[in-house]
Amino acid sequence: MKVAGLFAGIGGLENGLALAGHETVLTCEIWEPARAVLQSHMPDVPCENDVRDLASLPSNVDLVVGGFPCQDLSQAGLTAGISGARSGLVGEVFRLLDERAVPWVVLENVSFMLQLDKGRGMRTLVEAFEERGYRWAYRVVNSLGFLPQRRERVLFVATNTEIDPATVLFADEIYPELPGTEIDVRSHGFYWTEGVRGLGWAVDAVPTLKNGSTVGIASPPAILLPWGDVITPDIRDAERLQGFSENWTQPAETVSRASSRWALVGNAVSVPVARWLGERLDRPGDHDSAREFALSSAGRWPVAARFDGSQRVGVTINGFPCWEPRPALADFLRHPGKLLSARASRGFLSRTERAKLRFADGFQDRVRAHLHRMEAGVGPSEAEYAVAAE
Repeated sequence: MKVAGLFAGIGGLENGLALAGHETVLTCEIWEPARAVLQSHMPDVPCENDVRDLASLPSNVDLVVGGFPCQDLSQAGLTAGISGARSGLVGEVFRLLDERAVPWVVLENVSFMLQLDKGRGMRTLVEAFEERGYRWAYRVVNSLGFLPQRRERVLFVATNTEIDPATVLFADEIYPELPGTEIDVRSHGFYWTEGVRGLGWAVDAVPTLKNGSTVGIASPPAILLPWGDVITPDIRDAERLQGFSENWTQPAETVSRASSRWALVGNAVSVPVARWLGERLDRPGDHDSAREFALSSAGRWPVAARFDGSQRVGVTINGFPCWEPRPALADFLRHPGKLLSARASRGFLSRTERAKLRFADGFQDRVRAHLHRMEAGVGPSEAEYAVAAE
């Protein structure tokens, strides 16, 4: 299909779809650092600035995609709902569809949108598509099935063709054997900025890579390595944890501070997730209607649902369409990363001591030992970093 990528960011959706054989013919992105990345990697693809100024889509476009701005829908954002000033930009998608009813639409957003404001944002979305004659399906998909990053996002697929979007999203499911916590054996990702109400704990993986602060301060997760060091990953490994090649976001440094690269990566769609979706768009599979159940009127939406043209139903399915083999996280990382500072370690431990959370046995002791080494000015051994770099 010919693709128009709205709210394109650094091209996660577009890159993954290209790997599945689709061709992007237009992008639209307003943030200058992201535009620099797009223009570097897709120099022959026109990149419009503001979706509000886009009068119409190219006549050959078959598929409109967009990771529309999630700030107002994110649990960590303003929770203003889909009518918020930024997330309300998704209304521009419907304006363009009213100009020409493009056969396929793919939207991506944070999973919190399913419960925000008693599901009102999601109802707004589905009603807008139904009014325009589209059938739809959505599913929460976890990037952990493809990469060592736990990241749940809603993939929403709508079409006015004869193909059932359920055969795109629900054809694949696997039940992976997720590893258990073993402090001495595996790496463990967590958010060092948390510790009171949550941790973002991930075994042999990192928690969801985030946008960072509104003033451009990077917010990388921490990783407790099996030998006891606590690091934050290098930006090049963060890019790889989203499925990009390393230094994908380097062009952003020509127009912005280097820390903006963390926001670009945190906002992106995981490339292999988009590739899987693109492959299923090209070759739909089967959907088992036995998975379906009646939707509750309580307001919160389930992790998957569909509209077949006459009724909405929930679908029982997990977030793992597949499980791609991968090395242990310590082996996945190509760069040593940055040791978590004594100040950051001390602040994190202080919060955990006030918290009522239960932590893995030995976890706080490991972080405390790391803090003591940092205070003493004792870094990791070269042999240990050589192991990590391999």
